[in-house]
Formats: sequence, C-alpha cells, structure tokens
Amino acid sequence: MANKKSFGGLKVREAMVLGIIVAMIILFSILSPTFRTYPTLVSVLDNSYYITLMALGVTFPLITGGVDLSIGTGLASYALIGGFLVVQKGMPIGVGLLACIGIGVLIGLFNGVLIAIMDLPPFLATLCTCMITRGLGPALCGGFGVSWPSAISSQGAFRNVFKFIAPNGMVVPVGIISMLVLVAVMSFVLDHTRVGRYTIAIGSNKEATRLAGVNIKFYHVLAYVISGFFAGLAGIAYASTYATIYPGSGAGFELDAIGGAIVGGVSASGGVGTILGSFLGVIVICLMKVGLPFIGLQANWQQIFTGIVLIVAVLIDVVKKKK
Repeated sequence: MANKKSFGGLKVREAMVLGIIVAMIILFSILSPTFRTYPTLVSVLDNSYYITLMALGVTFPLITGGVDLSIGTGLASYALIGGFLVVQKGMPIGVGLLACIGIGVLIGLFNGVLIAIMDLPPFLATLCTCMITRGLGPALCGGFGVSWPSAISSQGAFRNVFKFIAPNGMVVPVGIISMLVLVAVMSFVLDHTRVGRYTIAIGSNKEATRLAGVNIKFYHVLAYVISGFFAGLAGIAYASTYATIYPGSGAGFELDAIGGAIVGGVSASGGVGTILGSFLGVIVICLMKVGLPFIGLQANWQQIFTGIVLIVAVLIDVVKKKK
C-alpha cells in the first residue's frame, strides 16, 4: 500500500513528521536558549543512534503485523556479552562486535521460528524472549557491569564510527552519516527488493500472499532476523555511546524504537510503513527525551507526552484505514 506523494518526494506522513521536528526544534529553542547549543545537538544524536538502529530493524516485523519486544533488553544483553568477551576474556575487539550481531541474529531467528512456524502470537513470543535476553547478559557476565575499551585505546576505534573526538577536544557526531547511509540502504531493501515487497504483502494480506506462491514462512522469519541483526548493531552503538554497560539497562528502549516507527507512519496493523518515516519518528522521540528537561519537565513527562503522541499517531492510522 502506498501513501500519496507530497512535496520534495516525501510521502505525506513523512512530510508531517518532518514538520513536527522543525516545530519542536523552534519551540525548544525559544523556550530554552541553552537548547540551541552544540552539546545539545550531540546529545540528541547520541540518544538517537541505537534507537534508530532498533527502529530500522523492528520496522519489518511491524509491517508484517507483528512486533518485537526483545530488542531493548537484547541490545543491553548483547553489549554486555560482547564487552565481557573483550575485557574479561581478552578476545579481540572484532570477536566482541561479531558476538553482538551474531547473538542478535540468533534471537531474531528464534523469534521468527516461534511466530512464523510455531504460530505463537508475536506479542507473547517476543515478550518471552525479552525476559530471556534481560537475564542472559547478566547471567553470563556474573551480574557485573562491563566497560568496553575507551576510544583512545587500540581496541576502542569502533567508538569513532559514532562519535569522533577531534584533537582540539571537539566532539564530532559522525554517527549520523552512518545512520543516513543505513536509512538509504534499508529504504531500498523495503521498497525495491523481494524481501521488502513480500514483507509488506504479508502484513497486507497473509493468506493472499501464500496463495500467490510466496514462501511466507521464510520471509516472515526473515523479518525477525533483520530485527535481531539491527538490535545487535544497536548494542554496538550503545556500547560506543556509554562508558559502562550495566545489567538491567535497555528495558523500555524497545518502546522508543517501536513508538518512533509508529509515529513515522508504520501501521500498527501492518502492511504500511517506510524506513525514512521510522527514522524521522525516532528523531521526534529523541527530541522529546532531550528537549523536555530543558523547559523544566522531568523524565516522567517525557513518557506522558510520548504516550500522547503515540495515541494520536495510531488514531491517524485508524482514520486513514476507515476512509
């Protein structure tokens, strides 16, 4: 299902979300001059990297009409295990990075098998794997936090992919370049490849897609493998952003990613969505998370406003379907 085009080649929902981003930046800048600083920009982007990666991946299960609740706790768990292998077991940094991605893919495959082959409800299946991943990392690491190598060490160069510190001490948020590249690549995958077309078809009409001769179980499983792969990448981004990964962190991150995707136009009932929309939706969520404290509203209000924004986004989707 395609949305009508708007100005600049953006779809209507994407243009609306972009307008909301601009309005939020203007509003926060007027209400808080401190918001208009370079460190604030860096903070918004730092918070957006791992949420963006989760959102890019979870867009695929959402479009099939499902969900993946395991990505938030999974992100932290993969980062804990990867860091444990590098710091405590003395393995090369590449092993730790591959462990993050590999375990994410395995969890995604497990989710896909439970949902597409064993026919478990997506909410229930991924809620169970959410519980598994929440305990997996701390169990393997002995319940202690893990500090990945710093950016100045020989094994800490991976941090420079997301945030480069210049010789004069200035922080350059180079990670946004990687995010834009991934958005472009995954947009192509969703819009112009068999994987993307069949993912949308499964969400639009699963039975009709099966009758058309498509191996729906394979592509349904693949949607969750993609989500797990990007959760692994998000674990690496999270490890590069923060000095120490603590057991129990990551809970609730999946709500930011899923919420961003829904705000960006992914239908809660499946069949509709874009990668660019998910990315823009994440920016909205991150702006609220960083910007609201600047105008005197604490973290609890961020949750309240996020919930209100999601309700509005779902209502818009419902109205469009009724029309």
